[in-house]
Parts: sequence; structure tokens; C-alpha cells
Amino acid sequence: MSPKEKADTAGIPPEGNRLINGLPARQRIDVLARCDRVELAFDSVLCEAGLPFEYAYFPVNGNISLVNAFDDHQPFETESIGSEGMLGLALILDINRASQQGIVQTPCQALRIGAGDLQAALIDYPALLPILQRYLYVVVAELLQSAGCLRFHDAGKRLARGLLLAHDRAGTDKLPLTHLLLADRLGVQRGAVTIAAIRLQRTGIIRYRRGKISVIDRPGLEAASCGCYRASIDHYNSMFP
Repeated sequence: MSPKEKADTAGIPPEGNRLINGLPARQRIDVLARCDRVELAFDSVLCEAGLPFEYAYFPVNGNISLVNAFDDHQPFETESIGSEGMLGLALILDINRASQQGIVQTPCQALRIGAGDLQAALIDYPALLPILQRYLYVVVAELLQSAGCLRFHDAGKRLARGLLLAHDRAGTDKLPLTHLLLADRLGVQRGAVTIAAIRLQRTGIIRYRRGKISVIDRPGLEAASCGCYRASIDHYNSMFP
């Protein structure tokens, strides 16, 4: 257990992780018995690109980012994981190697299971693999959606989409997001995020102060986003009603 990671004795909030919640009751209880309940601190590194997974994580809240490093550029976020997903998806393909760095962007609670224990659970609990396979399909579809979003939609619409996703996962209207962090997520210059955020603030949709963004008008934020946000949500819900 890393210095930034500690066991959570208070237990997991009732909403839990949607993938684990999708298991039949008996299998869910057994899988949960194999998991540790942990709190993950901001900036904790959970996996490194090219190295084996020590654990898989099923977030209960908050946000874990998968980031890629590129020559002469800041790391770029390719995927964001909340209570709808998991970190360590390659393990269901019998591949114990991370392709990207996994880092905690918002402090969160998670269910943590050893990489070997997860692969054993895939055999012991027959409902688990189909659920994770459906999630893999959703992730691939989301990456394709994001590629088009990056190509065709401006920074303002993509910022609104990113704030909606962060709002969904945070469980609060106050998001600990700096302009620099958002620029890294969106793959744009910090100035582009600042301009887009000022526009949202002037219309009363958000309020920005000292590294925190407060969502004031959720419907307004959805209206400011591109259609990719709703498409992603609808696609996920079609796989996990």
C-alpha cells in the first residue's frame, strides 16, 4: 500500500461501483470479499505504462485518469474513469501490462483487488467477465467518440463536456479543477481553457475561484456542450441499464 493510499474503515458509500453492482447478489458479495476498500489521494499513481498491474481498481466516486506521455509535450488524458468503470481492464484479456499511466485526479474511494485475484475471480464468478467485456466495448466506443470530438468540436464545447463528466463523478457542485489541469485533459493551451471558462462564467453557468470550479447551472452546461456528452451517456446506459 503506497503512502498516499489508506484503508477505509468507514465502508463504501451505498451507490458503489456500477460494474460490481451489476453482478448477481451472491457473486457480488463474493467479489466484494476479495476487494480492499481504500481511499485514494490526489496525484496517487496507480499504474505505470509498460509495467504490470499490481491491482485493479473499481472507483466508487472521484476520478482516475489514464494519461499518455508524448515527446516535448505535457501528458495527455485519454480516458477518465469514475464509478461507472475500472482501472486495469487489460487484465480481462489476460494481459498484465499497463499501456498508460493511471493517476488519481480527484480524491476518491475505490474497491481494490489484486491483479491475480481479479483473473481468478473471472473464472470463479461467471457473471463478471461478460460485464467487464461490455465495459471494454463501451471504452472503445468512447475513444472513437472522443477522437471525433477532438477533431471537430471547439475547446468551449469540449470544456463543457469535460466539466459535465467531472460533475457526474464528483458528487458535488464544487470541482477541484485548475485551468492547467483542464488544458492537459483537453489537449489545448491553457489560454484556450481560460477564454472558454470566462464565457461560461459570464453566462452564469459556472463560477471559478482559486483552482475550484463550481457548477451553477447544470442544464446550461449541458446546452453549452457538444452532443458527444449525451451520446456517451446514452451508449453506456444502453449497455448497463
